[in-house]
Amino acid sequence: MSTVPEPRSKEDKEYVAGLEKGLAIIEAFGLRSGPLTLSEAAEITGHPRATARRSLLTLQRLGYVESDGRYFRLAPRALRLGHAYVSSSPLPKLVQPVLETISERTKESSSLAVLDGGDVVFVARAATRRSLSDGLGMGSRLPAHCAATGRVLMAALPDEEIARLLGRMPRRALTPRTRTGIPELTALLEETRRLGYATSDEELELGLRSIAVPIHDQTGRTVAAMSLVAATGRYTLEKMVEVLLPELLGGRRMLSAML
Repeated sequence: MSTVPEPRSKEDKEYVAGLEKGLAIIEAFGLRSGPLTLSEAAEITGHPRATARRSLLTLQRLGYVESDGRYFRLAPRALRLGHAYVSSSPLPKLVQPVLETISERTKESSSLAVLDGGDVVFVARAATRRSLSDGLGMGSRLPAHCAATGRVLMAALPDEEIARLLGRMPRRALTPRTRTGIPELTALLEETRRLGYATSDEELELGLRSIAVPIHDQTGRTVAAMSLVAATGRYTLEKMVEVLLPELLGGRRMLSAML
């Protein structure tokens, strides 16, 4: 006896599964930080080999992927995707002179980040010559649970969403000082709400401390986090709060006048 399929919702009918698969392949290159074989692309995305192959060949035909016959690599055209965000969003353009002013005054690297799932993504940055984290740039990602920017951004979420996010994210320990337990992280986020800023003390990289504040739009919604990072030899946490926090708050005031 045949069964009548359940009616599809409007959202299901408008969902393009092929687009999802293609974007998953593009993101897989970032997760591996290098070229991929067909088998690796299928393993990372969880797609069947045949599906991964079709996605890769389609992206290759469109110019977003290159291949030597065994390995697939993102082509320069893929930069258009990131540039599309930067060019269409006013925030990175507005904040860049503010970050440069803060870095010039403090001689420390400053950044602006947004939340993307369990990661923070840097969308603007002003680095100094003595920066110890030269590997970070626009588009770089860090785990939200141990980044000062991540804690600021997560603290702005409803409690239920925070619980779901902490439960899903890996919460890996990047250093011996990384906080990974859900109760401890929940308490840190509550403290961030109360203080209005967050810190990370050698949790991402030994020898580095960071401090971050939220950036709000005109409705009061947190849309990004602005941070400063410094070497432990130059700043204690107390000195960061005393010296660097006022610089971030001043930069936020400058930016709020533009938003």
